[in-house]
Amino acid sequence: MSLAEIAESLRETEPDRFGASLLAPQPAREKLWTLFALSHDLARAPLQSNEPLIAMMRVRWWIDQLEAIGRGNEPGNEPLESLVATWGRDAAALVDLAEARQRDCEREPFGDAGEVEAYIRATAGALMRHALVALGVPDRRDVAQDQALGCGLAQWLAALPELDALRLGLARPDPALISELARRGLAALERARAGRRELPRTAAPALFRGMGHVAALKAMAAEGKPVAVTASEFSRRFALGRLALTGRWWE
Repeated sequence: MSLAEIAESLRETEPDRFGASLLAPQPAREKLWTLFALSHDLARAPLQSNEPLIAMMRVRWWIDQLEAIGRGNEPGNEPLESLVATWGRDAAALVDLAEARQRDCEREPFGDAGEVEAYIRATAGALMRHALVALGVPDRRDVAQDQALGCGLAQWLAALPELDALRLGLARPDPALISELARRGLAALERARAGRRELPRTAAPALFRGMGHVAALKAMAAEGKPVAVTASEFSRRFALGRLALTGRWWE
């Protein structure tokens, strides 16, 4: 895919993330686009087969390709050409995003909150870390990781019915566990908000994840069942406008 096609796909599937990326300088913006496209492809790879071995082979292909880029090899696949064009050999550092998806191949539901949190940190947390690298922002892991964890938990819990059907959700229906995970998400977002001054304004395009996470997490903490992460069109546009004017990325 060309950069223009990647950008259009991101605009359609993740408009908040796309809108935030437009605030980054052009070279960083293009790195963000190809990073998010890679993340999307990696999330889909294990789901293209119900057979764990075949799913693992698909994820392994991505791992091998990214490692080969680090050795200076030319990408052997069109989706990787734009990634290398923007990241160069540094694209090899993104291999941890692929490695984290190996767990999805196993189709083993999560048994406790600690397992879910570790998974969110390895996926959403790693993506946040690489997005900050794309922006040239010094790593302040606690703040960025808390933001990624809170929003990641909200999105994961909201998608729980679909994840359960794929055996990627919880091992058993447990309202208490859902409430606990939601409380962990709320605590993480509060820590991120409290530490917001530790990161420069230039980090905002990576940190902004749209609106609705806090409200959804509060509802899930109280009710112990999945609640969609939603926001009105007015709220979305207001948040993006505020981000552009003030750099505010937190809810």
